[in-house]
Amino acid sequence: MTHSLTTLAKLAETIAARRGASPETSYTAKLLHKGVDRCAKKFGEEAVELVIAAMEREPRHITAEAADVLYHFLVLLTASGVSIDEVMAELAARESQSGLSEKASRKDR
Repeated sequence: MTHSLTTLAKLAETIAARRGASPETSYTAKLLHKGVDRCAKKFGEEAVELVIAAMEREPRHITAEAADVLYHFLVLLTASGVSIDEVMAELAARESQSGLSEKASRKDR
């Protein structure tokens, strides 16, 4: 990997810092100011755009849309009061399980 997860962590920090910025000067602050529902809707829109790009098999388009998805994912986490560290801890906890076992365990939640 030429770019590490440090880039994602830095982006998460930037997004968190923008929470207090003016919605007039920061797109991130504008999204966060509109609340969880708007952030979730925007994340969903970007996810659909990524799906379409993948179906079109356009690598450059996929890359751009995936970057948008990651950004909006982090905005949604921030709006929801969940940190990327919490998500990473959840993933780490799942490392020792098979995907099928992990999925079955969520039925009880």
